[in-house]
Amino acid sequence: MSKINLKPLADRIVVKPAEAEEKTAGGIILPDTVKEKPVEGTVVAAGPGKVADDGTVIKMEVKVGDKVLYGKYSGTEVIIKGEEYLIMRESDVFGILG
Repeated sequence: MSKINLKPLADRIVVKPAEAEEKTAGGIILPDTVKEKPVEGTVVAAGPGKVADDGTVIKMEVKVGDKVLYGKYSGTEVIIKGEEYLIMRESDVFGILG
């Protein structure tokens, strides 16, 4: 995975989605039309955090390198240097994988 030149603002993060499964558990190869959208990925960039009403910055809980779970249709898909990424708010993340 190459480093991207994109700095998200506020509480946004950039996630590199995991590859979609190409085979079922039983070994059946899936065509592109039926592959499930990934709901797991790696954070490759993170903003400084959300700005509260009083002007203080609420620090992000996720950081670059974290593997995260997110909603199936979360974020906005973007292509940077031929690679697919998602830009989403930290609140779209359900959890950090250990």
